[in-house]
Amino acid sequence: MYDLVRVAVDAMGGDNAPVEIVKGAVEAVNADSRIQVYLVGQEDVVSEELKKYTYPAERLEVVSATEVIETGEPPVMAIRRKKDSSLVKAMNLVKEGTCDALVSAGSTGAILVGGQVIIGRIKGVDRAPLAPIIPTATGVALLIDCGANVDAKPLNLVQFAKMGSIYMEHVVGIKNPKVGILNIGVEEEKGNALVKETYPLLKECSDIHFVGNVEARDVPAGVADVIVCDAFAGNVLLKTMEGVSSVLIKKIKAGLMSSLVTKIGAVMIKPALKGVVKSFSTEEHGGAPMLGLNGLVVKTHGSSKAAEIRNSILQCIAFKEQNINDKIREHIVPEI
Repeated sequence: MYDLVRVAVDAMGGDNAPVEIVKGAVEAVNADSRIQVYLVGQEDVVSEELKKYTYPAERLEVVSATEVIETGEPPVMAIRRKKDSSLVKAMNLVKEGTCDALVSAGSTGAILVGGQVIIGRIKGVDRAPLAPIIPTATGVALLIDCGANVDAKPLNLVQFAKMGSIYMEHVVGIKNPKVGILNIGVEEEKGNALVKETYPLLKECSDIHFVGNVEARDVPAGVADVIVCDAFAGNVLLKTMEGVSSVLIKKIKAGLMSSLVTKIGAVMIKPALKGVVKSFSTEEHGGAPMLGLNGLVVKTHGSSKAAEIRNSILQCIAFKEQNINDKIREHIVPEI
């Protein structure tokens, strides 16, 4: 008999809470019998939503939380003052060991602060990065960091590279993943002070497959499986990719509907086009794990619908079964 993967879900976080959050949680427990969900939020509201669905009641529990942390609130103050908020109570479930992971579409700032203050970092981990999976021409890549550490040091990026490599190999299933550092050119001497100082350190790491500098335009081509950078550069790259992808899809759809001939052609290519569009959808890849904490925290888009919530919950399975935190402890030097 296997152990259930216990996931605390912030039912009140995000633009579409609690409707889409509850729906995604139900879909997750119905999709995989290894998942147990604790829906944390205003009990009467969450329970009312659950009445719409059929699900195994023994694997979905409602945990009462009377307060909600809003997106615009100062993160540190919100975490300190709103002890009975859905996010804080969900994080405490992870801290005390009741749950293995947390999934939230709520305030990014509050999640970053709460993750480090409440759940805490693994001993030896200096910074905990956010690491979303992004689609590429060859599959997917991990962008680390994309929003947690705007100002990073070279040794932080080395840790990011090691944690990202572990995640891609053991959760995503890419053996010996290629690690690249985001830069403005592929030449070794290119870049700002941070990248120039980090490059030789990554080059010396025997436990990662470092392939050198990676330019932003080459990231979608899949030249590396792990893209290492500080959160400022990572967030700019991520938002640019999401924006271009959204505009491109809209343009293609508009072009296909522009005349009778293109409409006929659209019918013929619809199955193939649907598959391509799906592969570039953020919903398909779940949320961004916050690596290096004593428990898994997964941040999803604030606008997440049920599919992204479901996939974010399901991605917690491999994280636990592969003992990712134990592997991170083995590869992170405590002196940093």
